[in-house]
Amino acid sequence: MKQSVIREMKSEEIEERLQLEAEQYGKMKFNHTVSQLENPLTLRAKRRTIARLKTELRKRELAN
Repeated sequence: MKQSVIREMKSEEIEERLQLEAEQYGKMKFNHTVSQLENPLTLRAKRRTIARLKTELRKRELAN
């Protein structure tokens, strides 16, 4: 997910998306531990998306 898309989202939507992404990342990480994923780079992409979402929330928090 691109930063420009995240900026256009409302804070509530970002929080919901963050929770969803974190759940998916946890499941993917567990599945990767049990058996290799087809593309392990998807873990990196999820982790970076989570970081982008958290960064945007923090930026908005500091702006208020």
